Amino acid sequence: MAARRLRDTAPGDRSVGAFVAGWASERSPPGGRVAARPPVAVRLPLPLLWSGSGRAGRTGVGVRSGESVASRRPGRPPPRPLDGRRDRAASRSACCDGTATRSGIHIEFEEATVVSPQITVSVLGEVRSVDTGTTGADVFASDRSVLVVKVNGDLRDLDAPLADGDVVEPVRADGEEGLAVLRHSCTHVMAQAVQELFPEAKLGIGPPVRDGFYYDFDVDRPFTPEDLKAIEKVMQRIVKEGQTFRRRVVTDGEARAELADEPYKIELIGLKGGSDVDQAAEGASVEVGGGELTIYDNLRRDGSTAWKDLCRGPHVPSTRLLANGFQLMRSAAAYWRGSEKNPQLQRLYGTAWATKDDLKAYLNRLAEAERRDHRRLGAELDLFSFPDEIGSGLPVFHPRGGIIRMEMEDYSRRRHKEAGYDFVNTPHITKAHLFETSKHLEWYADGMYPPMRMDEERDAAGNVTKQGQDYYLKPMNCPMHNLVFRSRGRSYRELPLRLFEFGGVYRYEKSGVVHGLTRARGFTQDDAHIYCTREQMKAELVGLLTFVLDLLRDYGLDDFYLELSTRDPEKSVGDEATWEEATRTLAEVGAESGLELVPDPGGAAFYGPKISVQAKDAIGRTWQLSTIQLDFFEPELFELEYTAADGTRQRPVMIHRALFGSIERFFGVLLEHYAGAFPPWLAPVQVVGIPVTDAHVPYLDGVASRLRAEGVRVEVDASDDRMPKKIRTHTKQKVPFLLIAGEEDAAKGAVSFRYRDGTQDNGVPVDKAVERIVEAVRTRAQV
Repeated sequence: MAARRLRDTAPGDRSVGAFVAGWASERSPPGGRVAARPPVAVRLPLPLLWSGSGRAGRTGVGVRSGESVASRRPGRPPPRPLDGRRDRAASRSACCDGTATRSGIHIEFEEATVVSPQITVSVLGEVRSVDTGTTGADVFASDRSVLVVKVNGDLRDLDAPLADGDVVEPVRADGEEGLAVLRHSCTHVMAQAVQELFPEAKLGIGPPVRDGFYYDFDVDRPFTPEDLKAIEKVMQRIVKEGQTFRRRVVTDGEARAELADEPYKIELIGLKGGSDVDQAAEGASVEVGGGELTIYDNLRRDGSTAWKDLCRGPHVPSTRLLANGFQLMRSAAAYWRGSEKNPQLQRLYGTAWATKDDLKAYLNRLAEAERRDHRRLGAELDLFSFPDEIGSGLPVFHPRGGIIRMEMEDYSRRRHKEAGYDFVNTPHITKAHLFETSKHLEWYADGMYPPMRMDEERDAAGNVTKQGQDYYLKPMNCPMHNLVFRSRGRSYRELPLRLFEFGGVYRYEKSGVVHGLTRARGFTQDDAHIYCTREQMKAELVGLLTFVLDLLRDYGLDDFYLELSTRDPEKSVGDEATWEEATRTLAEVGAESGLELVPDPGGAAFYGPKISVQAKDAIGRTWQLSTIQLDFFEPELFELEYTAADGTRQRPVMIHRALFGSIERFFGVLLEHYAGAFPPWLAPVQVVGIPVTDAHVPYLDGVASRLRAEGVRVEVDASDDRMPKKIRTHTKQKVPFLLIAGEEDAAKGAVSFRYRDGTQDNGVPVDKAVERIVEAVRTRAQV
């Protein structure tokens, strides 16, 4: 009996089905049917996998003993495969002598070992052997909370095959990475809905961002609130359809051909794989940040493509996983790639969360943040304004806001004086040469106001007799502090030298990012620069970080972590060894503080690494406040020197430090942190006297005089309003203490002492009331 062996089949297709089909085709007549011939033996090894791909039980066609290819009904699933991990004894026990089939094929099994190729992967620290072609979906098939997987540190789609040696971790929606994937998938669904409703809309960029996502569209008109409702309704339908995300790798040419009607996508294709993709276009790395171009298709259940987008991925397996909590929030104008020279697009913002409860909690936080918005409170409490006549991002402080600012600055000055700082003052404008020396014009020109041409002289005929030169509003104080250090010879005995000023600076922020006091164009930095030896450097940094944290606590912030910003090789000066020393020193200081230290790769300024203090406010939001930055290069650029103990000339180390970031920004942060209810020591009006009738005004005037003698800011409301309205008015103004007095109080030399929260102590002697208020101010207590 002739035998055809499995190894005689085509390479790459060693399934039983392929083998038998190949054999049958060789023996079939022209009509394609197997002729009725005497049975022919076919020897097949065991164990067998019923799949041409090598995946047990996935695809392909298999034949069991006693079953012919012809006897398999179309569409019938393949038989259950034998377990490729059985030992040879088990394989032999599974063999049979063969059975005649309708096709005339007699299958005879011979002992052999053909096993599915196996790979080894590590899953949550556990090493597993799995079949070739296994995906993350297979590994975590029993855990429906897994959205994507992290393979060797990189995020991948669940259906991406794993390779031998891969380290695999699940990524769920309850973590930052999982939420980012969830939100990114929502951007695709939103863009699909927009193009369904607005077929002429052109796609910009759609990345996930903190707390949500956005997508930019080129449309004929701005989106209306009614548009957002309609878009969200279509999104809900797409989610219910359970469309799947499929990733395809495409060439540059294929991508351009498929996206020929999307001009902004064509532009992004040219940025593929660049290291500065996000600098070239904010959020572009989610589309073309990888080493290859990929397109994601949104597939309907029948396999047809509903929509597609240029995207790096990864994405959730199905739109159904987005059903728990998303909502469109608002629309705004945005320039393509952040430049005012480019077309203005319409940006749709949304938010997405793992659960409906998470979404509800976020919306509640958003409502509370709106209630605390410093721009709204600034107007309601008459603290500051932004007159159009002055310009965007240039605040004007009103008397009450000026008092708060004065208290902030005065306390800071006192603490700096106690810490051994020397106070300096520098002008707001300087010649261009200073910023050429400091390299600010080379690295930071886009953030500076345009130059002013000055000092040019002309004769009566208009001819230039003296060349002018460019002057700039200063964006930084450090170059001028360097000139103070360099103004005379310095000795090691003077070091560390700590120079401090409240220096006004000006930065040309783009109009789209200007945001009240927290992102202004003109502001005042509580700026200090410390010059020390390398031997003093670490101790100075340790003391400086302690000083910074203590001072922030005095203003009522006490929940911190640290962020370490390191070098961007393409945007920095100096050698790698010096950067490494500076970074290592800052990392050691941060670690010794006991606070969490979070890396910020590439986030440093061009001249040195920095530690920034990230503080959480009353509702859990994080604000970047104080920065501490090491700088070995400015001293080189300005040729700063001191005389060392051995008489040699040495370069000092320079430490940049701003505690508030800026007075304006810190003001805005505190205003939101306290929701306008500043602690008494910062409150612009600390006490208001409220007479029951006009007859009691003189009595309260006397109480007010005693408080003023103690330095307390106090007013007496002698207006025509009735007492209840006066109480409401000053409660809304967040006044810490109200002193109410009527006939009985005046007779007893007492007052009713009312707090902001509405609690009230009646019959408090004036001496006790004054003492209570003075003590609250002195201890910087919050009431």
